[in-house]
Amino acid sequence: MDNLVEIRWHGRGGQGAKTASLLLADAAFNTGKYIQGFPEYGPERMGAPITAYNRISDNPITIHSNIYEPDYVVVVDDTLLESVRSYSRT
Repeated sequence: MDNLVEIRWHGRGGQGAKTASLLLADAAFNTGKYIQGFPEYGPERMGAPITAYNRISDNPITIHSNIYEPDYVVVVDDTLLESVRSYSRT
């Protein structure tokens, strides 16, 4: 898909990773982009690891899955760096 940017966020519940991904989606939408912004987490609990995702494109987005090979990875909590490394190709 042309001009598709995929972003994966890693943080802990209560740190704002989910909110940041949704704010980014809102900002991109307001500039005329097609967007997706969605979190993935287990039982809601402060401090539990969460992952959030964004897709931003100039064209309609037809993909509806998690992001496995993102263009960008944002790590909000440095204690998650080791798990992010094993989750990414790099």
